[in-house]
Amino acid sequence: MTSASNAPPRAPMIGAGAIVFRGQDVLLIRRAKPPLDGQWSVPGGGVEFGEPALDAAMRELMEETGVEADLVGLAGVFDFIGEGRHLVLIDYAMRWRSGEPRAGDDASDARFFPPEALDGLGLWEETQRAIALARAML
Repeated sequence: MTSASNAPPRAPMIGAGAIVFRGQDVLLIRRAKPPLDGQWSVPGGGVEFGEPALDAAMRELMEETGVEADLVGLAGVFDFIGEGRHLVLIDYAMRWRSGEPRAGDDASDARFFPPEALDGLGLWEETQRAIALARAML
């Protein structure tokens, strides 16, 4: 029997995201897998052991959308704490370089959206804040 004192420590999961702009339009994906399946989000995912966060964001961007982008800077670090999870999300502002979005990996859709279309997508409020911070960096 394992006591609480012998249980492994719980730690947050770390994710990295790419907030990519082509002009004023921002690239979003529709998640295809739980827990956020069906929801629009910025491309991103888990940082692997030994992988720098920026490299993870670039890898996830390519895996989920087929798009390449150039780094502008760090948009921000955001926490999701709830539903028995703690995620630390590191989001980078980027400018589109090449590639047309196509859904890949765990995305069911990927496309650029103009600023006026974002309100109707049901984005998490921290995602909206991250996009606004990234947009201000351009």
